[in-house]
Order: sequence, then structure tokens, then C-alpha cells
Amino acid sequence: MRQIQVLVSDEQRQTVTDALQEEGFDYVRQRAWRNGDQEWLLEIPVPTDAVGYVLDLLDELGVREEQYTVIGSVEAAMTPHTEQLKERFASDFDPLTKPELRSKAGDMSRDFRSFVAMIFLSAIIATAGLLANSPAVVVGSMVIAPIVGPVLTASVGATTGDRPMLVNSIFLQATGLVVALGGSLAVSLLLQYGGFVPDALDISSLDLVTVRFAPGILSITVGLAAGAAAAFGLATKGPTSLIGVMIAAALIPAAATVGIAAAWGYPRIALGSLLLLVVTLILINVAALTVLVALRYRPEQSGWLTAAAPQPRQSILLLTAVALLVIGGVVVGASVQQIVYEQQVNQEVEDVFAGDEYESVEIVTTRVRYGGISPFQEPQAVTVTLSYTGDGSPPQVGDQLDERLGAAGGQDIRVRVQFVEYQQ
Repeated sequence: MRQIQVLVSDEQRQTVTDALQEEGFDYVRQRAWRNGDQEWLLEIPVPTDAVGYVLDLLDELGVREEQYTVIGSVEAAMTPHTEQLKERFASDFDPLTKPELRSKAGDMSRDFRSFVAMIFLSAIIATAGLLANSPAVVVGSMVIAPIVGPVLTASVGATTGDRPMLVNSIFLQATGLVVALGGSLAVSLLLQYGGFVPDALDISSLDLVTVRFAPGILSITVGLAAGAAAAFGLATKGPTSLIGVMIAAALIPAAATVGIAAAWGYPRIALGSLLLLVVTLILINVAALTVLVALRYRPEQSGWLTAAAPQPRQSILLLTAVALLVIGGVVVGASVQQIVYEQQVNQEVEDVFAGDEYESVEIVTTRVRYGGISPFQEPQAVTVTLSYTGDGSPPQVGDQLDERLGAAGGQDIRVRVQFVEYQQ
């Protein structure tokens, strides 16, 4: 339940109260003073999904939100028409109003020092979890990371025309990434030079690290879904705490991977993971913004972003937008290229083991490894993991797979086959 408090003049009172009674809304009124003038303060308890309806009704009657409007939460309301109103609006899908949206997003924001501290600590925990190859520790780092606040306030600022909120959110996102990268690199170097982790560590042997070497279709999917879910949860009565974990899952481990790769001397992997981090952050913001726009949140004034900005700043904003679009387009194009190739590889592997002679062999996973720092990376190796339930030694299939995959890709691809044996 919500309670709307609104000030109306003597001339507006009768019209407003008649409309509220006609719609079945209960209210109380009392005299109030503002700037030395007497007006009427109306208190209207309404279901949460009816807030937008009532505000639209008041707007049609000439009562502007900026005149004096307060929307508060109510634990319970017992009025003559409460139950009827609940039933009436129970099936209505009514996203939060703009004031509620800004307020809810603002409540998720932390002060600068606590934000930086929590990001730094979450990056340290994620780095330790990746080096230990411990999913539980990595999940813990996601839980405490407060990155969801700036992501959502940026989208809210953009869709409600709140320029200070948008600018501050972008600054916090950039600061958070820098702090996460710095924290991960620092703890990686400390663990390396302190002798806690071997200098000769092959980070490609860590499963939680290898999945974050470069952008791909899965990372794109996670970024888009996380951003969309976060925005939808913010604009409705849905929770945002668990959604924040999802957004952190797409960002914090990737930042930790950059620090680990840089500390252990893998510049290509570090750059690839950095690209993954930046692209995922862009996709999360784009998805969140798209959902809020789809829910019909719009700035009240056109040109609000650059209207008060000097010409140099307008140029910077334009160039930044173009750069982000170019980066997004390049990554999407590269991901499509990878998808096509990986589908071809999967089909070739399935064709090899379709015969009866491989009845005891099942395909577990097929993983393609790419080389280079460019989004349009060339495939270098394919690792095929198989399970074998037959008697004796597993069949020798390396040469056959090497021939099929080399012919399919039109280039020299290193094929690695590993078996997982089970006893029946």
C-alpha cells in the first residue's frame, strides 16, 4: 500500500474530492499552511499499482506533482474501500511512477567511500576465488559488490531526464571498474611475490578463468539478461538485491581475470578479459535503458542532456556515444562469427561419433580456443571432452577429428581430445 499526500487550493478541493469519491478512493483532508497561504492537504491510501492511476487523475484535474506531492509506504490501511481497491488493481501491471522510480534507484546508491571500499573488497575476494578455482568464493564476491546501484541509476537518469544522476552514475561505474582492476592486480601480485601462488601458474588451467578470456555469445546473453532483469525489477515491485548479484556476476570476476592475467604475464588474455568487461558493462546499461524505455519512461523535455552543456562537452558526449555504438557493433559482429564457427565445429564432432562403432562414446563438451586480442579472433585450438563407458582403452579419434575440423575451418587447428572414464 501507498499513501499519497497532495496539497490543493480552495478552488481545486471540491473538484478533486468529487473525483476521488467517484473513483472509490478514501481520503482525509486537513487545513495546511504553505508560504503563509492556507490550502488543503489530502491524504489518500491507495494500492501500489494504483499510484500512477491516481497521479494521472490529479494531473487531469490540474494538480501538478511539483505543487506538493509526497508518496510514502504504508504497512496496512483499513478504510471503507481498501479491499475493493485491492481487488480492482490486483491484476493491473502498473510500473512505478517517475518519482517512485527515482526514489527507489536513489536508495540503492551508496556514498562514494563505501562504494569504492566494497568494490575493492569484492575484487580481492573474486581474485582469490578464481585462483583457488572456488565457485563459492567467487559467488561471495558477487553478493557484496554494489555495482548494481550505479548501473540502474544511470538508466533511470537517462529515462527521466535527470542529468546529474546520469553523470554521477557513469562516473561511479568508471571508478568502480578502475578500483576493481587495481584491487585484483594488487592482490594477484601480492599472492605471486609472496609465494602463495606459483610463479609458473598456467591460468588457462583454471576453469573459472578460461570462460572469461574474451567476449562471446554467452557473455552477451548474460549481460543483456542481467541488465533487463535489473531494470524490470527496479520499475516494478520486484526485488533488486538478487538481481544485483547477477550484474556483479557478469562484471566482478571478469575484472579479477584481467588482474590475474596481467600479474602472471598474459597480456593477450588481460586485454581480452578487459574487452569482455567493458562490453558486458555496455550491454547491461543498454539492456536496462531499453527495458525502461519499453515501460514508457521518457524525459519530459527533449534535448535535456546537452541543453545546458557547453559545446565542447556536447562534442564529447556525441563522440562517446558513437564510440560505444562502434564497440558494440564490432563485438556483436565478432560474436556472430564465433557462433557460426562453433556451430560448425559441434556439427562436425557429432558427425564423427554418429556411427555404431562409437556407441560407448558420448560427447561431454566442445570448447574452441581463440588467439589474439582482436574481437575477430582466429580459432587456434579445439578441445573435445568425451566420456567412455566401454571396455579396454578409449578409441583413438584424435587424427580423425583433426582432419574433419581442419577441413571444415579451412585452416590448421590444433585438436585436443580428453576422455572421462566411468566404470559400470
